[in-house]
Amino acid sequence: QVQLVESGGGLVQPGGSLRLSCAADGLTFSTYAMRWYRQAPGKEREFVARINIDGETKYAESVKGRFTISRDNAKNTVSLQMNSLKPEDTAVYYCNALWGNIKYWGQGTQVTVSS
Repeated sequence: QVQLVESGGGLVQPGGSLRLSCAADGLTFSTYAMRWYRQAPGKEREFVARINIDGETKYAESVKGRFTISRDNAKNTVSLQMNSLKPEDTAVYYCNALWGNIKYWGQGTQVTVSS
């Protein structure tokens, strides 16, 4: 059974930083593209960042230059370093694993940016 478990969310002031992690189990992690999505209240889930199996990365324009995605295939984890956080970054952040048409989702972790 595949499990993706996010951690690291919380409450942070504007301009602050958080590091999210996603631990994967039950899949061959190194063969999956890993992505982060987020969903704010009343809005649709949106793409945040992606890291392919070769390490290539892509970011949403709204987070480019502030967020960094990375992966550790030895530990089956993907991380999202979030700096210079803004109130509009407030959302539930979800980890996603993709291989062909196969997708897995984590349960999400709440990030709240507020003073």
